Amino acid sequence: MPRNRSNTFWLSYSDLMTSLFFIMLVLFIVCVVKMKGINDQLDKEVNAKEEQLRKIEELNNSIKEIDNKYFAYDEQFKRHTLKDIEVSFNTYSSNIYDIEQEQLDKLLKAGLAIAHFMNSAKSKIPEAQYMLIIEGQSSKDYYTRNYELSYERALALIKFWSSNGIEFDSLGNCEVLISGSGQSSKFRVQPDIRGNKDNQRFVMHIIPKPGIIE
Repeated sequence: MPRNRSNTFWLSYSDLMTSLFFIMLVLFIVCVVKMKGINDQLDKEVNAKEEQLRKIEELNNSIKEIDNKYFAYDEQFKRHTLKDIEVSFNTYSSNIYDIEQEQLDKLLKAGLAIAHFMNSAKSKIPEAQYMLIIEGQSSKDYYTRNYELSYERALALIKFWSSNGIEFDSLGNCEVLISGSGQSSKFRVQPDIRGNKDNQRFVMHIIPKPGIIE
């Protein structure tokens, strides 16, 4: 009788170990399958991130195609700005016609160059978006309306372009921001002192617009 009990025990133990083995095998297979699925998902995410980075780099590089006759790239601030165009308003004035006619002609051509670039960018990178920032400025004379005056100077340029048929809002990939920094801005002509007419102006910044790139 004890011998029969011993045989039964070992048979039951063997069956238990076999069952546990198959359970562990099934769990192992399930883990392998899940890990493969996770790895595949991670690979897809990595590839998607790489594609996004490639598009962002392409977007950042695309701005370099803008006409370098009127624009120069500022490496320090990662922007394109006006080149070889002298803008200077009379004191306390925001009349665009304070600017010499030769310089106005250049400003008009610069506006056309921006519009041409935006239209070209739409066909090359359909999801690309850009920001055109016009920043009006004033000389450091502590005039009480310097902020309003500097904004009006920036607005004067947009109105000048609009009166000549250049409408950036209709392009679909260019957001125009009009701002007035008064006498406080990083982008000042030195010496930054009272009466320096070189700061009675507007400056321009063209940058890729941050956003979602799929």
